[in-house]
Amino acid sequence: MRCTFQWLVKVLVISTLIATVIITDTCAEGLTKEQGDAILNELRQIRTLLVRQQLPFAPQIPPPSVKVMLKLGTDYVLGRSDAPVTIVEYTDYQCAFCNRFHTSTYPEIKKNFIDTGKVRFIKRDLALDSHPNALKAAQASRCAGDQEKFWEMHNLLSENPNTLGSEAFAKYARDLSLNAGVFKACVDSDKYLPEIRDSSQGASMIGIRGTPSFVIGTVKGDTLDGIKVIGAQPFPVFEKVINGYLARQAGGKPAN
Repeated sequence: MRCTFQWLVKVLVISTLIATVIITDTCAEGLTKEQGDAILNELRQIRTLLVRQQLPFAPQIPPPSVKVMLKLGTDYVLGRSDAPVTIVEYTDYQCAFCNRFHTSTYPEIKKNFIDTGKVRFIKRDLALDSHPNALKAAQASRCAGDQEKFWEMHNLLSENPNTLGSEAFAKYARDLSLNAGVFKACVDSDKYLPEIRDSSQGASMIGIRGTPSFVIGTVKGDTLDGIKVIGAQPFPVFEKVINGYLARQAGGKPAN
């Protein structure tokens, strides 16, 4: 399968080069520059999608048992407040591997653990400096939260890491029936920038510097006592860690 993808990518690259030559030669024969650019753009988008299909999951190895303590606060939360296990995710909306986790692994976690009352899921921001649109995307999600649409905006942003920016945010706001003026004013004001910076600083304090990264464990008071899981690990890795905590709380032997 990987060889097939590599072959398709090569074909698309060659096709793009050929199209460039053809478009250059035919512009004088009636094809406008705008039309030619549109064709090239579509070919590039197809190539990008094929390349993204090759992004592998992180190796399916047990996550290192690095224990951490993490203070909780006024976070965006999915799931029951008394769920026995809590997951905190640090995400960057422009991160390809965050997208991979959101579209492939997260739905399984939600179906098997969040929706069944076993896991409480908390989302935090870690907008990386290498991603120019990530910081504003994080602000957009929180500004949507002001209108009770945080998770809906979160999903749209997570599904579209290559389509971020002011025009995209405005479109998503319309799609979610937000008050467009209020939403734009919020994003432009940098209202949530301090909170996002605090989130990133909290990640750094426990040794998290890349995305996606997670802390999975149990809550004691206002503190999450757990372990770090780094990277877009496949569902079985999360399942094993979660079931280990569930077994421990039930008095059984936790998974190793």
